[in-house]
Amino acid sequence: MDSQTLFSPEKWILKGIPFIFGIGSLLHFCFDLSNRNLLIGLFTPVNQSVWEHLKMLPLPVIGWWALYYIVKGMTYGLDKDVWFTGALIALSTSLITIPLLYYFYTQAFGIKLMWMDILIFLFAVALGQSLALNCYRKGINIPAIWSIIIFIGIILVFVLFTFAPPKIPLFLDHTTGQYGIKPNI
Repeated sequence: MDSQTLFSPEKWILKGIPFIFGIGSLLHFCFDLSNRNLLIGLFTPVNQSVWEHLKMLPLPVIGWWALYYIVKGMTYGLDKDVWFTGALIALSTSLITIPLLYYFYTQAFGIKLMWMDILIFLFAVALGQSLALNCYRKGINIPAIWSIIIFIGIILVFVLFTFAPPKIPLFLDHTTGQYGIKPNI
């Protein structure tokens, strides 16, 4: 198999599933391992709320798609609008899937299982990447600048809600009864 086939855009999208899952899973522990560094907490979960766990997605998804575009975009003549629309679809799908499935299984069945949460994360990543691949194949796109603006907006919302989360269940750490993070100033 030649390197052109091995690193084709479509294969790269699918190879992102284990990478995004792995890096996202590692991000789960970064805040505590950094001695609760606030800068690290802007981009990684700072508590056990569903919202904070969604922070495990943006950097790995955006990074995976951006890295390939930077390294191989010219080689494959990637259309930046189509490519970054795919990235946006991957991220958006994953961000929506996690709370939908989490609240379905916890509320419908009254159970909470860590292994189920991990499977939901993996499924959400796989669904996001698969849907993005389908959209990439069909050439679905919006201007890349809009995708990038939305990425920045998503990251800013995560940063904002780290310090000022709404007092609703999505943002509640059920293990501590706390919302967000309280800076030690």
